[in-house]
Amino acid sequence: MRLLLFEDNRHLSTDIGDVLESLGNTLEYASDETQGLRLASSDGYDAVLVGLSVPGSDGLTLCRRLRVSARPDIPIVMLGSCDTEADKLHGFDAGADDYLTKPFSPHELHARLKVLVRRARGFGEALQVADLTFSPRTLLTQRGSRPIALPRIAMHILEQLMRASPGVVTREQIERTVWGDDPPGSDAAIRGHILIIRNAIDSESEPKLLHTVHGIGYRLGIR
Repeated sequence: MRLLLFEDNRHLSTDIGDVLESLGNTLEYASDETQGLRLASSDGYDAVLVGLSVPGSDGLTLCRRLRVSARPDIPIVMLGSCDTEADKLHGFDAGADDYLTKPFSPHELHARLKVLVRRARGFGEALQVADLTFSPRTLLTQRGSRPIALPRIAMHILEQLMRASPGVVTREQIERTVWGDDPPGSDAAIRGHILIIRNAIDSESEPKLLHTVHGIGYRLGIR
């Protein structure tokens, strides 16, 4: 596995690196948030490790930004210093896939990483709801044989809706996907992106797939 680590504790970074590299992995270090976000956006890494204290940021903020601006499918493991339920819930809410409390065994970390990466490799498989398809790897979207072009934010929302289908995605969940910890002040922005998606996938096709669940959010699927 090729891994990217955000962590300002040099001793911990060294300990993690020594064990993971001895097990055949490649571990690279992000010197600051800007560099790390750029690196994480590439296709070269299998997973990202994020400490709660990172160069130029904090772990929770960085995790949210990774989910919004980097690859949405990349596994993220948060390395926390507190083990309360509230701390772990904050980490998962920020977008972490797993949470380990310091001190932890690097061997346990490696085992968890293998599970997450194995699961994520199936994440890139094409999604389908009725005759609507979307490929997370190629970003190609089609309704039947008709290709669909969407702007980046609308594409992220559509992917979120397809993964949750036939369940409902709340407005709050969409806000976290698109804007992270800096949501807009009204629902107008979300409604605008939903309108773009609805026009793209439903205006020329039947049955209609995108449905508003009033007061809650949106659902993708056949009624």
